[in-house]
Amino acid sequence: MGTWDIGPFDNDTAADFSYRVDEAPAEKKAEVLRTTFRDVIETGDEYLDADVAVEAIASAALVASQCPAGDPVTTAYGPKDPLPPLPAELRPQAAASLDRILTEPSELLELWEESDGEEWKEGVRKLRAVLAGADADAGAGADTVTDA
Repeated sequence: MGTWDIGPFDNDTAADFSYRVDEAPAEKKAEVLRTTFRDVIETGDEYLDADVAVEAIASAALVASQCPAGDPVTTAYGPKDPLPPLPAELRPQAAASLDRILTEPSELLELWEESDGEEWKEGVRKLRAVLAGADADAGAGADTVTDA
């Protein structure tokens, strides 16, 4: 795993994933993110591959960046092109993915627990909290996430 820090885009797999997001037409970008969440959630109790988890964390960061309390994705390793407003329905999918990533059996969780796991887990939990907070606010009838 080519990882250089704990952020959502601080590894080779997420940087490569950003290119895939950029290559997707604007109307398909949400589907690219949705697919990463589905790939994680559908593992159920099976072993979760680290690369699949990394892509879902990067996707969750992109969704969270459009939430009111979310941090913008400003790293050079994230997508180069701005994302269109993303559907609010991605928020609970992103949060569920993060929950699964932090649950055994998860290769990424195992790898981080061998090093600086607590700081990494704190970052993932922060993303989840932003998504959960925004999802609770979505009850007001918003169809899309707005820029922070």
